[in-house]
Amino acid sequence: MQPVYDRVARDLEAVKATVTGLKTGDDGAVTWWSADQLRTWSNRPWHKDGKQLPLVHHASVDVQVKFRDFNALSRWVGEHVGGTEGFRVARVAWALTEARRDGLVRHVRESAVQDAVVRAQQYADALGLGAVSPVAVADAGMLGAGLQPDGGRSGTYLRAMSAPAGAGGGASDVELLPQDVEVSAAVDARFITEG
Repeated sequence: MQPVYDRVARDLEAVKATVTGLKTGDDGAVTWWSADQLRTWSNRPWHKDGKQLPLVHHASVDVQVKFRDFNALSRWVGEHVGGTEGFRVARVAWALTEARRDGLVRHVRESAVQDAVVRAQQYADALGLGAVSPVAVADAGMLGAGLQPDGGRSGTYLRAMSAPAGAGGGASDVELLPQDVEVSAAVDARFITEG
């Protein structure tokens, strides 16, 4: 077990060194990272003829890294993780930062309210009712009897799976491209007209 543990611990230190090198100040390519405890276990597999084979030792550790720079992420996977035997990329999750998501949600909510006012005025104009004034605005579904917001998809979190590092080519073949992230908002509104 000790040689297996030592190798994973050594490789983990190498990966951690590359991550900390990318987490420099507020503008670094890496915004956050963590490493779980190194876990070890052994099992005794069976041969196809029914004989139990010698113990096989395993060691693993999970490392999570948040990148703000997608090119740096691609380079890191290709150069460091892909070249470290035993490490692989299990998944890549594309998400907005909390500050960026909050700003976009605020913007789409404001746009949704403005759109509701424009639509209401267009309907009132078509009926010759005069100017409209809002009397209530809420998240979609909140103005109804049930007072429950509609449970539509938020679109603010999107996952994309990557191939395991080293699969299908060398480090220069690694290219991770972020997927579009959709942010949307829907509102219900009540209006009154002049007349």
